Amino acid sequence: MKYSVEYSKAAVRDLDRVWSEVFRASRSYDITERYLNDLMDIVESKSEYPLSGAPLYYEDRFTGYYYVVFKEYLAFYRLESKRILVDRVLFGRSDYIRILQLGTDQ
Repeated sequence: MKYSVEYSKAAVRDLDRVWSEVFRASRSYDITERYLNDLMDIVESKSEYPLSGAPLYYEDRFTGYYYVVFKEYLAFYRLESKRILVDRVLFGRSDYIRILQLGTDQ
């Protein structure tokens, strides 16, 4: 069964930032659009087998997040019913544990 893919508001803002960064570096709408489409295709490819993303562990415990890598970026998602919920798309060298608020007591 195929999962649907949904992006949070924060993930949409992240994709806008990625678009700006890639466009600033490439100065090409075609390259930028292809980059974003390829990134989103990687996420969409998990809709058939959502557990095939890399599980994210913190302090030896599964966080509930999976992620996919596309070039310099990581897309973090979790599963809910038959949906893939993409929470964030972050630069790979960012402090994503802090950004995802995994290192805090909740």
